[in-house]
Amino acid sequence: MDRTLANITQQAGRLKEVRKEELDSGDWVVVTTRNSTYSIRVLEGDCYSISGGWFDHEGLSPLKTTITGCTWGGSAIKLDIVAACGLHLEFGN
Repeated sequence: MDRTLANITQQAGRLKEVRKEELDSGDWVVVTTRNSTYSIRVLEGDCYSISGGWFDHEGLSPLKTTITGCTWGGSAIKLDIVAACGLHLEFGN
């Protein structure tokens, strides 16, 4: 699929996704990407405790951070989700 705004908008409505608003403090989400597996614990506010993947490789697990959302691999980002099939998970800085 071409990465046009029209195609991204159309796909966004059909995503299998985990929405931030559906999660409560203390919930766990396990996300498997092409290269890694992350264990994500929901904390208060917009914070998460992340283990696995890059954070393990860098000796930072568990790390308290935010999740910005998910992208299609470019600059278009869906801010209201923690994970979605086929998208790229984006952590806060």
